[in-house]
Amino acid sequence: MTSRMSAQSSDSELALLQTEARNPRTADLDSLNPEELARALHEENHQVAGAIDEALPQVARAIELIADRLRRGGKLYYIGAGTSGRLGVLDASECPPTFGVDSERVQGIIAGGERALRFSIEGAEDDRAAGSAEIRSRQIDGDDVLVGIAASGRTPYVIGALDAAREAGAATIAVVNSRPAALDEWADITIAAVTGPEAITGSTRMKAGTAQKMILNMLSTCAMVLLGKTYGNLMVDVRATNEKLRDRAIRIVVEAAGVSREKARTALEQCDWHAKTAVVVLSCSLSPEEARVRLEACGGFVLRALEAAG
Repeated sequence: MTSRMSAQSSDSELALLQTEARNPRTADLDSLNPEELARALHEENHQVAGAIDEALPQVARAIELIADRLRRGGKLYYIGAGTSGRLGVLDASECPPTFGVDSERVQGIIAGGERALRFSIEGAEDDRAAGSAEIRSRQIDGDDVLVGIAASGRTPYVIGALDAAREAGAATIAVVNSRPAALDEWADITIAAVTGPEAITGSTRMKAGTAQKMILNMLSTCAMVLLGKTYGNLMVDVRATNEKLRDRAIRIVVEAAGVSREKARTALEQCDWHAKTAVVVLSCSLSPEEARVRLEACGGFVLRALEAAG
């Protein structure tokens, strides 16, 4: 294959970022057939998990910090621009149905507002003042934590948001894909998954975005596990708001309590379709109200409630 890598370079600050460098492994994409294209792009994906491996100690610290703030009654906020903002909104929107938390407890903010979820809002990411104003408008305080997401590690909108959050006493976390990162100055913890040059030069919706998605999944999921939102790996705080989720709730109770589907459904109906309560009702021979009291006394942990019952 003939390489078409250019010998020219740029002195601009942006050009120095790992996410903006040209990838020699994909320099000839437009000469490949469909299978070769798919293989070339997927081979780049294999680098994502390795990049996150390097950041796992920081991920663990961030999980502990988030769980602590949520335990204190605080909120988790994600903020970013473009793909980074969309991924934050996506992760936040999945927490209520999965873990039964109020939609106000985990919030996603994207530069440019809701319209930016579907359309590019030019210049929104460059407005540092708008990021600060957005955070101040939400009255973030010392019980909260803000996760700023920026592949470049330097997005002005995110810097403004983290700056305002720190002024308010909130904990701050940065998720970046470049080193060094300007966000370090405003973050208590920086999670850096350096995924390197993209298959399409500068298209951070690819490897960088994939790494961000994986990291946000870990932050929210692991924090919720630490808050007792699972029993083992069972989603016992699921909101059974449709037929699929009601069937899932039944299967969860069957698995956790070792009962038939009929008994599981009956218990769920008595417990307003709250799987966690139904598991304690069936496992401890309690009424729904007694099960709720037992769970509250055990911090919402099913395992602790069952252990307390011997």
